[in-house]
Amino acid sequence: MLETLLERFKQPMRCETHGNYTCSCSGAAEPWVSRLVFGDLRIAPVWLLLRVWLGWQWLESGWEKINNPAWMQTGAAVKGFWERAIVVPETGRAPVAYDWHRAFLQVMLEGGHYTWFAKLVVIGELAVGIALILGLLIGIAAFAGVFMNWHFVMAGAASTNAMLALVGVLLVLAWRTAGWWGLDRWILPLLGLRRRMVQPVSSQGEEPIPPETGRVSRPGPSGRRPGQP
Repeated sequence: MLETLLERFKQPMRCETHGNYTCSCSGAAEPWVSRLVFGDLRIAPVWLLLRVWLGWQWLESGWEKINNPAWMQTGAAVKGFWERAIVVPETGRAPVAYDWHRAFLQVMLEGGHYTWFAKLVVIGELAVGIALILGLLIGIAAFAGVFMNWHFVMAGAASTNAMLALVGVLLVLAWRTAGWWGLDRWILPLLGLRRRMVQPVSSQGEEPIPPETGRVSRPGPSGRRPGQP
């Protein structure tokens, strides 16, 4: 059964238009608005601007830490952050809202794991920033960034994490086209993922636009499309 599902996943997607929706061969429908925003190559320049901006935020943050011993040697920066996060004040709300996450940070502190975790944060920020700027595996890079934002928020640090996470989630949804002006333009086809892209249709229910040509074949005077018998 698993082999059947994998084989079906590898098959090229056949789009069938039904009103304002386009269905894949699996029967899952996607509204034309979603296809326009997240799957239309004409929106790719917008995603380029957003991903470069987000990538620069991560790259700048990681670059500031890379020469800091508190991050790359002792891990004191993360240790202090965790120590402040697990404190439960007598009045007011605690930085960490969930007891299970507070317990997790306590275990990490007692085990001295802040030393390697600090290095992991720096490397992760640099890697996410570089990948987003270059347009390399945008979906994975953006998801990794959102995961870091989630961890920071869970530990009680709001700051700019909400905005960064919002842009990151949008890039995850737009993984099909966000890296078109980047390395994903060549990497995704090599991985066999570009053929899984669902191409956009207009609100009038036109046929999907092939990414290779950017054009829709029109019927000739006989009513047949080019290539049809």
